[in-house]
Amino acid sequence: MAMIKKKHIQSDDYGNIFWVTMSDLMLGLAIIFITLFVLAMTGFNQKSVQQQKLKMDVAKKIESELKKNNINAEVDRMTGDLKIPSSALFEVNSFVLKPEGKAFLAKLTPIYVNTIFSNKKLSDNIESIIIQGHTDSQGFGGLKTVNQQFIYNMDLSSKRANSVAAYMLEAKYNPQYNSGFRKMISCEGRSFNDLIKDKNGNEDKVKSRRVEIKLKVRDWSIKQFFGWGS
Repeated sequence: MAMIKKKHIQSDDYGNIFWVTMSDLMLGLAIIFITLFVLAMTGFNQKSVQQQKLKMDVAKKIESELKKNNINAEVDRMTGDLKIPSSALFEVNSFVLKPEGKAFLAKLTPIYVNTIFSNKKLSDNIESIIIQGHTDSQGFGGLKTVNQQFIYNMDLSSKRANSVAAYMLEAKYNPQYNSGFRKMISCEGRSFNDLIKDKNGNEDKVKSRRVEIKLKVRDWSIKQFFGWGS
């Protein structure tokens, strides 16, 4: 009976050793995971700061060049996004660029494209360049419902964005940037989804009718951060 009891005690000791070892292993893995997570988050924050600084730098440069050339386009100093009044490009209810609109884009495009793609750190971090058409909420005759007005303006704003993109691609910027620009460019029609309001909260119809050129920066995953695969 004594020998049987002794063997039972030894079995419990081995079990305790096993669970202690597993606990240490799990604790070690948890510490490694937390460390990697902290490093990743720190890296993401640094990456975000770098990307924001690049966008601010390019915004400053674009704004300066546009002013030198007397080009009327509002530049967001934080993002580098441009806002162009529709009146500078199109006649009312038209998506065909007027002569003044073509002249405007002929001056703007080389400044915009060359500034972005001459900065490899910036261009490598850009996922897309989005050209958006926007309208005001003014209705057109013969359209009875808000949804009909919305769809009509969606079609108009989409066609305006496409007209701007088509002309920009054929403009005289540095030809070595053509492939990169073509791969990044995309178009959207926003109808009157994103109206601009004045300080009293009322729709500013003139400012709402616009074309925006926006930069979308790449998203970074933990896999990309640590270089795990493509």
